[in-house]
Amino acid sequence: MAAVTVDDILSDFPMGFATLILRPASGRSAVEKFLIVDAEDEVPDAGTSFVLLMGVRGRSALPALRRLLKNPPPVVAVKGTRGELIEAEELLGAAGTGLLLVDPAADWDRLLSIAKERMQPRSYQSEVLTLLEEDLFAIAQTTARLTSSHVVIEDAANKVLAYSTVSNDIDELRKASILARRGPRKYEMLLKDLGAYRELHRTRLPVRVPARPQDGLRERVAITLFAGDRIMGYIWLQETGDGFRPDVDYVLTGSAARASAELIRYRNQQSVHMREDRIARILSGAAEAAATARSGKIPADRPAALILIGMSAADTQADDAALKHGELASLASIHAAAYKASAVVGQFKGDTAVIVPGLLSATAEQGLRSLAESIIRDAAKHLGISPFAAVGPVAPDLLTLHSVTPITEALLDCVGTSPDAPVATVADFEAEILFRDALHRFTSSTFRHRSMSALMRDDVEVAATLRAYFDCSLDVAECAKRMALHKNTVYYRISKAARVTGLDFGNPRDALVALLHIYEWGGRHKGLQGRK
Repeated sequence: MAAVTVDDILSDFPMGFATLILRPASGRSAVEKFLIVDAEDEVPDAGTSFVLLMGVRGRSALPALRRLLKNPPPVVAVKGTRGELIEAEELLGAAGTGLLLVDPAADWDRLLSIAKERMQPRSYQSEVLTLLEEDLFAIAQTTARLTSSHVVIEDAANKVLAYSTVSNDIDELRKASILARRGPRKYEMLLKDLGAYRELHRTRLPVRVPARPQDGLRERVAITLFAGDRIMGYIWLQETGDGFRPDVDYVLTGSAARASAELIRYRNQQSVHMREDRIARILSGAAEAAATARSGKIPADRPAALILIGMSAADTQADDAALKHGELASLASIHAAAYKASAVVGQFKGDTAVIVPGLLSATAEQGLRSLAESIIRDAAKHLGISPFAAVGPVAPDLLTLHSVTPITEALLDCVGTSPDAPVATVADFEAEILFRDALHRFTSSTFRHRSMSALMRDDVEVAATLRAYFDCSLDVAECAKRMALHKNTVYYRISKAARVTGLDFGNPRDALVALLHIYEWGGRHKGLQGRK
């Protein structure tokens, strides 16, 4: 670990959390490691350590402090009040050791978490922090779009980690926070006096902070980022216009779940090289899904579903397509996390995939459809794209989700080529999925009806007429109208096709054979027209 100074560590603590009542002796402020020491522990070498003395407080810490001074550390953190630690201050001062007085109500885990962040090797921290910031800035920007507000994401020590695009509508607190990457002390104290942090630490729900025009503060909504019971940070929303929308709590809850996951990954020291595509692993088979579920604490024994989201051909060919893909995934992840905290969002074969595990029953289709519709609606509104979504069948559990993936992919293809609703379930395209599967199997085969295949290859006029004829459900008048031909011309061409091929198009079996050849020809010559 790289050495840092005691002051480096103290600068990250939130106001009132801990106070350095005794500075280390000159030349002894460098810290190379942390030690968590219990009152009864014998510590042979604490010479370069930041020591957290647990299990005792106040005067009862004196015996343990005397043992530590056999090899004095740069600084010792002890809980208690100034009056209780007068003797400890004298004892440590004589040895040149600093004394950090920790508020009795403070969380040791939070102190250690903040302090250890300073101790990461710079080469490692630079790589991971860059990745973390990219993800958090994307979450902040997406949240801002969905809530029409300005967004700031802070860590547990109120350091600004990410924020949305700066506009003219931010107040002095937000402007100062962004410039200094930390909220000014006077505003931290004001928010503390208003009870904002007390309420944020008490609940996992969004907390409202009313406007204070006299102090230059606009209305805010905030939420705490938790990992279990540990506080990882906060998300703050500042209104920028006519107040917050009714769904701001829903969006903020989803944003908090996403941001917490990113911070947890960072704290767990997962670098860019260790990131795995959990979507691909879950959908590759039961064994990989089980391993991913265990490592990611994802419920595996309850029903699960896959939602695939595609973008229009124009969107995928645009210069900013890669950016739009990322923004779409970020937006989808916030909605998905609000719907189910354990949801997993990523890329799958070029599309955005949302895996929703831990469903209460196999009849969750309507709720999943509503989730997909929310994502599509907000993506169209805020990202300026034309997305579409397929809500796949609900699998019995996460380990069998891979078995319904091909059906969901086929459904997405159907939705992408349909001019109707941009969100669909299997029930909306059941017959179409089966027909496309049959067509796919047919085109994969080398065997063809020889005369039908030759006709489709050599006579484009007849081929096009047959395609329109079948599209019009064998209605000659409708086919003639659609192709701007005389009915007799259509009759002639259909009769010619029947005569040359020997197929009776009124016979269901013969009609199916002809239809497979016709659609294979259509796909080869014109392509299926649609959104994808």
